[in-house]
Amino acid sequence: MPKKSAPKSAKSKKASKPPAAGKAGAEAAEALARPTLTAAQKAEVLIEALPYIQRFWDKNIVIKYGGNAMTDTALQEDFAEDITLLKLIGMNPVVVHGGGPQINRTLEKIGKQGQFIQGMRVTDDETLDVVEMVLGGLVNQEIVTLINKAGGKAVGLTGKDGNFIHARKMTIPSKEDKRKKIDIGLVGEVVKIDTGIIDLLDTEDFIPVIAPLGVDEKGTATT
Repeated sequence: MPKKSAPKSAKSKKASKPPAAGKAGAEAAEALARPTLTAAQKAEVLIEALPYIQRFWDKNIVIKYGGNAMTDTALQEDFAEDITLLKLIGMNPVVVHGGGPQINRTLEKIGKQGQFIQGMRVTDDETLDVVEMVLGGLVNQEIVTLINKAGGKAVGLTGKDGNFIHARKMTIPSKEDKRKKIDIGLVGEVVKIDTGIIDLLDTEDFIPVIAPLGVDEKGTATT
């Protein structure tokens, strides 16, 4: 599901997507774990990371975790540790994940070929069932488990939970005739995000892990 805008916190927290903050925190943790570092060197690492920690403390940080980044077990574990670290140093990571390769593999297993138009997956009822199973189930729970093993408190959600991701049907313009719209099925674009459930989880120090599924005005699920 294409994202129209990052969710804004009801508590006036700015949703951010700062790669520098996560990178600085991860590098700081890795450096501090090295037994060869002197006390002075460890202090220098913390001083370097401090401006980022101060800048993004208590801010919601939306992190996109793509399906192609989930192909290596070691990298998955590193990701989970980095997310947990961000939470421990006072930031509020919100993970929004994909799962394209995993969806494709599952479709192949049931003998269905995925179809794409201009990079967008054409989604009929059968494909949507697979997408919901893979994103909302297999992939989502795998990420939740890894973060929890790393010491975090992750909770898996989809945009259908509490209907907190609102979407409208999406069409794409034809390359041959810009006035013509192509129907790609049960695919939506985000029009509104109710952040109440995110804020509630934040008050108890949980880390939301969100599968990008939403609902339209009729309650129909979309990807």
